[in-house]
Parts: sequence; structure tokens; C-alpha cells
Amino acid sequence: MTAHTPAPNRRLRLLRRRLAIVSTVAAGGLLLAACGGNDTEGMDHGSGNSTSATSTPTTGDNPAPGAFNDTDVMFAQMMIPHHEQALEMSGLADGRAADAEVKALVADIEKAQDPEIRTMKSWLKAWDEPESAEKGMPGMDHGAGGMDHGSDMAGMMSDADMKKLQAAKGTEFDRMFAQMMIEHHEGAITMAEDERKNGRNTTAKKLAADVVKGQSAEVDRFEKILDRL
Repeated sequence: MTAHTPAPNRRLRLLRRRLAIVSTVAAGGLLLAACGGNDTEGMDHGSGNSTSATSTPTTGDNPAPGAFNDTDVMFAQMMIPHHEQALEMSGLADGRAADAEVKALVADIEKAQDPEIRTMKSWLKAWDEPESAEKGMPGMDHGAGGMDHGSDMAGMMSDADMKKLQAAKGTEFDRMFAQMMIEHHEGAITMAEDERKNGRNTTAKKLAADVVKGQSAEVDRFEKILDRL
């Protein structure tokens, strides 16, 4: 029996079919590779955060362009009321503080922290996040008197502390103000250090670094004031 040899036309059809199959497989592989790249591209879990980072447009209208994570959001939401209490404490110095350096520090605190509050509020607006994170957080109670200053937020003064500071005058106020502001600043520094370590947004991390630097220097000045009062 002689071997059957395919006709030339049949061999050509077989070759074309094989080439078509190879082309289809290759195209499918490229498609899967592209899909796989889209699934992972842009995923950023920050530094230990359980949720993925969110991207914001890098336009000139965005005050904090680039990716951000939950740590960035919480930093702004917590630091805003923290700064607001520092301004409230500083406001009590008018007519109560006697020491010239205490008065100078009050002016420095107001000059730095009021603009930072506005800046962080602009971040949250751009990120489409609420300014307050009190809902569902233990120790946060807005009640009839606003935020309970006895919350678990680092360095926050209680309502009783604020009443004592309000009742003090002269050297007593200066000493109490310095002691409370040292504690308050140390709380802010702790929060800012966490942002520097675990935050994702470059702008937020830069402000956190400024908080650490500026408030650490003010703590040193308050400690020197206490040494001489």
C-alpha cells in the first residue's frame, strides 16, 4: 500500500488553518496579559493599610494631588479639631497671659494652625471625604456642647481643663497654658509622626513633617518658660 500524499491545495488549506490557530492563541495571550496589567496597575495599599489607595486628579485645582489612603484622611479629620482646640486655648490668652514669650507663642500658634486648618479642609473636600470622622468612633461625643474634649484623641484637653485655664490669670495662666500646650503639642506630634510613617499623599506627609518640626520647637520653648516661671 502506498502512502497517501495530500494534494497541494489541501496542504495549503491545512497550513493556513494552523497559522490561524497560532494567531488566535497569540492574540488571546496578549489580551490576557493586558487584562492582568489593568487589574494590578494603580493598586496601592499604602503602608500597612487594609484598603487600597484612592487616586485624585493631578490638576492645579487639587490642593493635594496624587494618591491618598485612609491614614491621610484620618490625619486631616483628626488634626482639624486638634488645631481648633489649640486656637481656642490661644484665644484665652487675651487679657489673661502676662509673660511676653507666652504671648509671642500664642501669636505663632495662631499664625501656623489657622491656615493649616483651612488647608486640611480643602484636602478633604477634594478627596470627597467628610471633615469629621466622629461617627462610629469611640470617645467622640458632640452632644449639646460640641465635641467632648475628653475624647481619646492624643493631647486633647478635657472640658474641665479648659474651664480651669479660662479661670486662671497672670503667671498662673502662663504656667497652666504652657503645661497644657506641651501636652497638646505632643499629641499633635504623635499624630503627625503616624502620618509620616503610614500616609500615602505627598502633600499631607509634608504638612505632617512641618507639624513635627514646628511644634517640637514650640515644646522646647514652653519647657524653658516653665523652668523660669
